[in-house]
Amino acid sequence: MILVLLGAPGAGKGTQAKNLIEKYGIHQISTGDILREAVKNQTETGIKAKGFMDSGDLVPDELVIEIIAEEVRRGCCVNGFILDGFPRTLAQGVELDKVLKKIHLQIDHVLDFEIKRETVVERIAGRRTCKSCGFGYHIRFSPPSKDGVCDKCDGELLQRADDTEETVNKRYDVYKKQSGELSGHYEKSSKYHKLDGESGVEEVFAEIVKILD
Repeated sequence: MILVLLGAPGAGKGTQAKNLIEKYGIHQISTGDILREAVKNQTETGIKAKGFMDSGDLVPDELVIEIIAEEVRRGCCVNGFILDGFPRTLAQGVELDKVLKKIHLQIDHVLDFEIKRETVVERIAGRRTCKSCGFGYHIRFSPPSKDGVCDKCDGELLQRADDTEETVNKRYDVYKKQSGELSGHYEKSSKYHKLDGESGVEEVFAEIVKILD
């Protein structure tokens, strides 16, 4: 089963991808996670992508496709995979269709999470990550016991450069500008499904399972 998850940053794609992995046992390809790991490890791809990510711009298509190709070649996608955060543009969607067709595969379902700007800003700008152990918090939904200090290791909590309110708003604008054509590309087929990203995690997942089953 091959799934594509669409939606603005903070729409809940990553959370639902984890639920899908647990239920269906398929691999997740999250371009955001892969790119951040590449940046952390200062790989050639990571160094190229860092400037775009820090400013809230989309990483160029060629870099994203290179990252995905590397992940698929690892051999962990035999039972299918979930694409979280890709494609983001019509050009990427068209290129993805071509790549899958060459290896006799096709997308089974496209899940599009709709969400308001203010919800995105609240969810993302409130994120904090421990500098030492990497554990994540949210200043409203899951705050640490002591402000700015990790409960697990007493490490300093930091906000990622691309999680500031200004950058989040820019990321949302970029997404909305380019998402219309991409959604239209998939809406033509029965594989496309819209979901309410404002709803609770369990409610959204129940709707996804209903679609897939």
